[in-house]
Amino acid sequence: MTSAFLRLHIATLIGILMVSVDATPAPGDSLAGSRPNIVLVMTDDQGMGDLSCMGNEVLRTPNLDQFYTRSTRFTDFHVSPTCAPTRSAIFSGRHEFRNGVTHTIRERERMALSTTTFPQLLENAGYATGIFGKWHLGDEDEYQPYNRGFTETFIHGAGGIGQSYEGSCADFPPNQRGEGRYFDNAILHNDTIVQTEGFCTDVFFQAALGWMQTQHEAGTPFFAYIAPNAPHGPMIAPEKYKKRFRDQGWDGNTQGRYGMIENIDDNFGLLVKKLDEWDLWDDTLVIFMTDNGQAGRTGRLNGERTTMFTAGFKTGKGSPYEGGTHVPSFWRWKDRLGEGVDIPALTAHIDLFKTFCELAGAKTPPGIQPIDGRTLLPLLENPEADWSDRSLFVHQGRWAKGDDPNESKFKNCAVRTQRWRFVNNKELYDIASDPLEQNDVADEHPDVIAELRKAYDQWWAETVPLMVNEDAPYSPVHPQVVRYEQQSKDRGIPKWSPPQL
Repeated sequence: MTSAFLRLHIATLIGILMVSVDATPAPGDSLAGSRPNIVLVMTDDQGMGDLSCMGNEVLRTPNLDQFYTRSTRFTDFHVSPTCAPTRSAIFSGRHEFRNGVTHTIRERERMALSTTTFPQLLENAGYATGIFGKWHLGDEDEYQPYNRGFTETFIHGAGGIGQSYEGSCADFPPNQRGEGRYFDNAILHNDTIVQTEGFCTDVFFQAALGWMQTQHEAGTPFFAYIAPNAPHGPMIAPEKYKKRFRDQGWDGNTQGRYGMIENIDDNFGLLVKKLDEWDLWDDTLVIFMTDNGQAGRTGRLNGERTTMFTAGFKTGKGSPYEGGTHVPSFWRWKDRLGEGVDIPALTAHIDLFKTFCELAGAKTPPGIQPIDGRTLLPLLENPEADWSDRSLFVHQGRWAKGDDPNESKFKNCAVRTQRWRFVNNKELYDIASDPLEQNDVADEHPDVIAELRKAYDQWWAETVPLMVNEDAPYSPVHPQVVRYEQQSKDRGIPKWSPPQL
């Protein structure tokens, strides 16, 4: 094991904090209502093994590595096994199935219109709210970000650039091309589709930074959600990012995937540089995380099949095991959060809703959806704060359209507590002593299994009636295709003018 990997899991195993005393804020220093700018960077399909600070010796991610050293890190942070579910859980504060999101396509990626999102509440509290990159919670107009609380929208369509599926989920026609599909994309900028130039991740960060600068100059607090589609497949990166891996003998997919990750790192470095130039760190919380476990777990080196570095996890994206949901979560706010602090409490994406609203002083009105998550402020204010045990429920979803969800109740599912992970209604892992799930201890703990099964049964019974998209008919058209064709006919597709940073 690498030293970085050991550091990560020592905190989880024995609950100690690797804290620099000088860097730790005083316990009890309240963050509620402090109204920082909030920048959430969430990459697509990048896992714990896809960072050099986590032990990957092939990748070079110096900017994220440095950010890691300066951050408060939630070392037991969990998301959903796949992308649209994670996004739905973040914006709603509750499990994705309870918003109707049980898949990534087939009309089951659309977040229920009854859901109130935290960007809506931040907007009500005077925040500007911007999304840059991937939305993936519905392509029809009523589901779009500008109708879900975002004052600035800059997105591709569908779940990935160039994707197209039966039903409503499809990207703009120019993006549906081969090797060039991640370059020079058509992007929806608020109410207008624009033609961009350059590599997609570069464009998303550039648009986000330009918008952030405008809000800063206007004195408006902001929430910026930077969600590149990278490093999701297809594995396409600029040639200059692929060259080093090609020279080492890696296959084309690995060149593209690792190239995308190193490009993300460069763009993250640009973000840090601009926050330095604008002197914004005192007023800005920056978070780096990923949307699910690691994809791209094998490659070929000089023609030989090779297992890629996975930070020790035995599975990745789409899995109900630890590797499917356990992701990086690095938080930096200069002088307000500790540097080099590890928090081993069991935390999750559903906790961002209350956390961000409490930071912003945004009121949560009565009558919205019940929130499953907690506020993380007690842990951010004092990493040693009491944090009661909890049950997080995991399910891959993705049963066939039209099938009874109950037939898949125990397929690719898990219950996670601080100590235990109960998988597929039969396997039990003592995560406290076995974080990589090497030993199934189900036979030794029938009482634990009975307790976790009871909790899962209750959760499932409450959740199935909320799966509102299961019987949704397929849309007869692709809304973003129709939008593109209509705008082309009526007024053309203007070129996007990049902001001057």
